[in-house]
Order: sequence, then C-alpha cells, then structure tokens
Amino acid sequence: MRVSGGPFGVEDSVQAAGPLLSLLGFLVFPLIWSVPEALITAEMGTMFPENGGVIDNALYPVLFLDYLKSGIPALAGGLPRVAAALALTFLLTYMNYRGLAIVGWVAVLLGIFSIPSFCRYGASGDSEAGAFKMILLKFLGGVWLRWWIQGAAAMSNMGMFVAEMSSDSFQLLGMAERGMLPEFFAKRSRHGTPLIGILFSASGVILLSWLSFQEIIAAENFLYCFGMILEFIAFVLLRIKCPVASRPYKIPVGTVGAILMCIPPTILICVVLALSTVKVMIVSLFAVAIGLVMQPCLKYAEKKRWMKFSVSGELPDLHEGNQERVDFLED
Repeated sequence: MRVSGGPFGVEDSVQAAGPLLSLLGFLVFPLIWSVPEALITAEMGTMFPENGGVIDNALYPVLFLDYLKSGIPALAGGLPRVAAALALTFLLTYMNYRGLAIVGWVAVLLGIFSIPSFCRYGASGDSEAGAFKMILLKFLGGVWLRWWIQGAAAMSNMGMFVAEMSSDSFQLLGMAERGMLPEFFAKRSRHGTPLIGILFSASGVILLSWLSFQEIIAAENFLYCFGMILEFIAFVLLRIKCPVASRPYKIPVGTVGAILMCIPPTILICVVLALSTVKVMIVSLFAVAIGLVMQPCLKYAEKKRWMKFSVSGELPDLHEGNQERVDFLED
C-alpha cells in the first residue's frame, strides 16, 4: 500500500514470498487491479463530479507517533501516546475547520520541510524499518540529522492527515447533496467547510487510534475491498440501468466487457478477505454491519420525515438521458 513514507508492505512481501514471486506480483498486480480500478474510477468520476474522498485517516496519527517514539520513548504506549494522539487530532481537525486555504498552505509548508530530507536519505513507510534508519542516521550524521529526518517523516503524515480529512468530510457533503445522507451533512461552516463531516471524520480517527499501524492497514484494506465490490456492482448496474447517462469518459467496452473486467479484481479481493486476521475481521465486519443497518434506517427516517433529505439542483440528472430516449422511441 502507498503511504506518505513509501510503499508499505514491499519489505514484508519479499520476506514472505522471496524476490522472484514478489517482482512477478508487482508486475501482474497493476494489470488485474490497478488498470480496471483506474478505468472504472475515471468513468464513474465523470458521472458523479461532486465531492468525494476516502476514509482511512486514522492511519496517519498512529504512523506519526511511531516515527517519533524512537526519539521520545514515552510515545510508545500508555497515557502519553493517547494524549498525543488526541491533541494531534484536535489540532489538525481545527485546521480543516478553518478552511481549505489553511489546509493547502499547511501541506505546502510541511512539504518544504520534508522533501529535502527524503530526497537526500529517503524514508520507509514501515515504522520498524524507519526506526532502524533513524539509528543509522544518528551514527552517520549526528543527533541533528536524525531529528531532521525523523521530524520530516512525522510531518509528512500530518500533511496527509489534513488533506485526507478534508477529502473525507467533503465525501459526506457530496453524499448529502445526492440525497444519500440527511441534509444537515451538506451544511457548511462560516469558513465554507463541512462541519458535520469534519466532526464525523475526527470521531472515526479517535475510535480507531487504539489499533496498531499494521492493524489499521489490514482493517482499511478489508473495508476497502468491500467498498470496491460495491463500486464494481454499481459500475455494472449503471451500465445496465442508465446506458445513455452523461459519461464524459466511457470505457470502450459493452456490458459483457464491463462484467469481465471486474472478475479478476473481485477474485483478488476474495483472497485478501480470506487472509485477514480475526481481530481485523471483527472490527471490519462490525463497521460493515453498521453500514448495512444504517441504510434502511435512513430510508425509514426519510419516509417518516424524521430527517430532511434533498438532492442539490446543481447536480446532473442521471435519468434525464434515459427519459429523452424513451420519449424519442414513443414519438
């Protein structure tokens, strides 16, 4: 998986399967996963051009503290680690609340601080390998060099956090504009930011921060697999139910081709799900169960008018093209 410090999991892959199988996997993986996912995302992204994001932000505070714990042993666990994670989450959440301009400038400044050190020495996304590098850099360049590289690695995760939280909160806003969530999720603060979405994103980070870096990665991949299966299903169903809907970019295959394109990554997803640990499976299935229960509950609340749902008039109507086609055939 790609993280702010590098391709996490590469070292583990070589250790588990050897260099030959690992290299073959890196060559085959883009063909059966990356290419179909990129094409599907491109087509569906042009159909739904409103805000969206990915919910995996709990990873970055944990990785931030993992980079610092070799220099500050108190952050390895216990109350100091919990307090540091909460303080970091609250600070970066407030930055997101104040607006996208602050988020952008913070990301730029953190990049200026971090990139020179990465260009010279590099850093690993694996916190254990990163800790080994910190010891080596201290031996080669002294304490100042070790702290610079260590701080740069940690700061890069802060940049990823503020950018990811912004994306997460706007995803909830986009869902509210589509009528998938109650209307209050679409309300913005006086700074133009989705306040409710930011609070929900911060709550998720705090709830998952008790997991280790490896466990969050595994849980994220588990949930991501379920999300991708839903995306594949939505992709095929939209091809069937809305064949003439506006698609500024459309994959040049028919319905059968779309189904065949989704089969290899779906098989890979099933393999990943089968190899997950019991702890990760319990946490992930609990989150999936909440989603499955929440959807009919929201529909029931909408039917009883307990909550207000509305669709933004500025969004394109997916069924408009289909209705024009029906009217043309009737004439």
